[in-house]
Amino acid sequence: MEYFLKHQQTILRTIGALFLLVGFVIHFWVVPQKGLSQNDRAAANLARMEASVAGASSAKATKKKSDSTKFLKKLKDTQKKQMEYLTIIIMILGAGSLGYSFIKKKDEEEV
Repeated sequence: MEYFLKHQQTILRTIGALFLLVGFVIHFWVVPQKGLSQNDRAAANLARMEASVAGASSAKATKKKSDSTKFLKKLKDTQKKQMEYLTIIIMILGAGSLGYSFIKKKDEEEV
């Protein structure tokens, strides 16, 4: 505990800078760019090929698949939003920790 109190500013600045760095890296690495990814293109091509092979006689089967794709799409959207929120929270914590480390305490001014 004594070590933490002695080096509190350095620890808070290090943690704040680390959180900010990690938040920005995760945000720009994980948050997807606009447009289709290769997996989405492959899934669309596969669906197109299955539809052309199956023809018009299997309209019921495509409806069942569309229900699962709606669920998967919602799940992916939810995961994207969660990652965005997580990175925003990490960046706020980093900025707060970094900013708090620069605030002078009354005890430090007297010493």
